[in-house]
Amino acid sequence: MIGPNSHDNVSNVAPRGDRGGPDRSREHDKVTTLTGAGIPHDFTEEANPLRVVWLSPLMRPLARVQAEALRARGIDVLLVTTDRHPESDARRDYEMVLDLSFRTASTWLAAWRRIREHRPDVVIAERVRDPRWIALAGRTPRIQVVHDERRDEGSRRRRAYARAMFDRWGSRSAATVTYSNYAAIAVAIRRDVAGTPVNVLPLCSDLDPALVPPFAGPEDRHDFVVAGQLGSQKNIDVVLEAWQRHVDGGSWRGDELLLIGNGPLVIRTLPAYVRWRPGNYRYADVVSTLAAAKGSVAHYRGASQSGVQMLSMHLGVMPIVSPVGGLPEYQPPVFPPIAVDDVAGLTAAFDELSDPLTATLRGAAAARHYADSFAVDRAADGLSTVLTDVRRGIGKASV
Repeated sequence: MIGPNSHDNVSNVAPRGDRGGPDRSREHDKVTTLTGAGIPHDFTEEANPLRVVWLSPLMRPLARVQAEALRARGIDVLLVTTDRHPESDARRDYEMVLDLSFRTASTWLAAWRRIREHRPDVVIAERVRDPRWIALAGRTPRIQVVHDERRDEGSRRRRAYARAMFDRWGSRSAATVTYSNYAAIAVAIRRDVAGTPVNVLPLCSDLDPALVPPFAGPEDRHDFVVAGQLGSQKNIDVVLEAWQRHVDGGSWRGDELLLIGNGPLVIRTLPAYVRWRPGNYRYADVVSTLAAAKGSVAHYRGASQSGVQMLSMHLGVMPIVSPVGGLPEYQPPVFPPIAVDDVAGLTAAFDELSDPLTATLRGAAAARHYADSFAVDRAADGLSTVLTDVRRGIGKASV
C-alpha cells in the first residue's frame, strides 16, 4: 500500500505558476469564488501530488493511522516523530524517528535536510513544545493540531517562556485543527489560535486497523473496563459506588470491573469483583479484553475528548460517558451521557449492559456510529481538504 516518496520522481517538474501559458489555477480560483464550482481533476494540483511533513513528537499512533490514510489518497506524507509513545515499534518507510536524548547538532541537521529534500507544501505540527521542532518546520505553510483546551507547562517561568515562544509561533499557522466543537470554542481566544481559521475534524481511533479483532457476539461478552491513565478525571469513586450497587442488585451476571492502566489512583480496598491491572500497556496486550467487554467506562469529570471512547466504538463496545467536554459529541445517540455524579444512572447503565445480547446490540450500534462518523477515512477526508486549502492559500473556518 505504501509506495515510494513522490519527491523521488518529480525532480524535473517545473514549479507551479512556471509552466508557460495562462495560470489556469489562478483563473479557476476566481470562478470558484464567484460560483462555488469544484476544482477540475486536470488542474496543476493533480500533476503535483501534495507533499506533507507531519511533526508529531508524542502522538505517533494517531498520526500514523491518519498519515497512512492520506498516503492512500495519493498525498505524500513524511511523518517525523519519536519512540516516546508505548505503541512505537519498527520505523515504517514514511517515518523519520528522532532520538530526543541524542542532542548532537548532526542529528537535527540530518532531519532538517531530509525534510527539505521532501519539499513539503504543508507542515502539520502536533504538540510541538521544543524549539528544535520549530526549526524543522521552517517557513512552509503550517497547520497546527490542538487536542485539548488545557495546557500544563509547569512552573510560572516555564509557562511564560512557552507562551512567548510557542504561542507566537502557533499564531502564524495557516490553519488550526481541533477534534471537537467543545475544544474549538474553548481555544478560540487563545493567543496561538486567535486569528487562524479553526477546522473541527472527526477524531478517529489510534488503533492500527490490523489489530482490530473480530466483532464479539453475546457468547463472548463479559466484564466492564476502565482503561487509560487512572487519575481523578476518571471519576473512579462514583464509578466504584455505582458498580457496588450493580453487584448488590438483581441484574449482575457475574462480571468483573477491570481497571487497566497506570496513574495516581489511590484505593485502599477494591470493592467486590473489581480487578486492577496496573502498569503501562500496549494495545496488543489488551485489545482482546477490550473488544470482549460489555461496556467501556469513560465517565470522566473533565475531558476535551476521549481516545478511550473512540477506541471502544472502533472495537464494537458501547462507551459509558459523562456530559463533560467533547464526549457528548462522539457518543452514539442510542446510549446518551450520564451526569457526572449520577450514581443511580450509572448503576442503571451497568444493569442494562450486563445482558450479553443487549451489550452486543449496543456494541454494534457503537461500531456503526464510529464507522459512519469517525473512522480514519472520515478524518482523512476532512484533513485532506484542509491541506489542499492551505496549499492553495484558502483560509476556511468551520467554527
